Amino acid sequence: MNLAPYIEHTNLKADCTAADILSLCKEAEAYGFCGVCVPPYFVQLAKKTIKNPDIKIITVVGFPFGYGAVSSKVEETKKAINSGANEVDMVVNISAFKSGDLTAVQNDIQSVVTACHLQNKKIKVILETAYLSAEEIKILCKICADCEVDFVKTSTGFAPEGATVEKVKLLRKHLPQKIQIKASGGIKNKAFAMELLAAGANRIGSSAGVAMMLDNSEEVIK
Repeated sequence: MNLAPYIEHTNLKADCTAADILSLCKEAEAYGFCGVCVPPYFVQLAKKTIKNPDIKIITVVGFPFGYGAVSSKVEETKKAINSGANEVDMVVNISAFKSGDLTAVQNDIQSVVTACHLQNKKIKVILETAYLSAEEIKILCKICADCEVDFVKTSTGFAPEGATVEKVKLLRKHLPQKIQIKASGGIKNKAFAMELLAAGANRIGSSAGVAMMLDNSEEVIK
């Protein structure tokens, strides 16, 4: 199976440089990845570098903790789109959710969804599943469905745990089929990526995309 069309080649390290992003973009073009996921600061650089219109430019909003003001997230989103982003991955306000303020959580998500959809761009909501119980995931999936998000994403990569097969299956169980799933966080090899796709993921966010492409193992999705 060719994983390339599923992989968002990612570098969101705090100390990543322009040279790192240039390399990321060149690798994405060389291997045919579906997109690159870069910090907001580097969206314009990625836009200028990538010549293949099929490779999406993805960036993050409210990253990595999600508890910024709604107005800040909306402005980040608008700036990212104006800079050339095709898709935005926003972090849910986990603090508001854990405090029981579901109205604030829904307003947070809906505001960014609206900002994206007005520009015909896609929005992914990062739940940070490492901090959530099965019941909490179910509740957030309902909110995301009500807000008509395009994707739900497992993780930022900054929590104690990234994507797991169990959490992807839970997301798939509680989301409408039209909402896709991006698995991210700790995905370092082809076998694990394929397990996540088999569990219901539609995209794989990883900094190890090249290593996966060079992996010749023959695991098959069941």
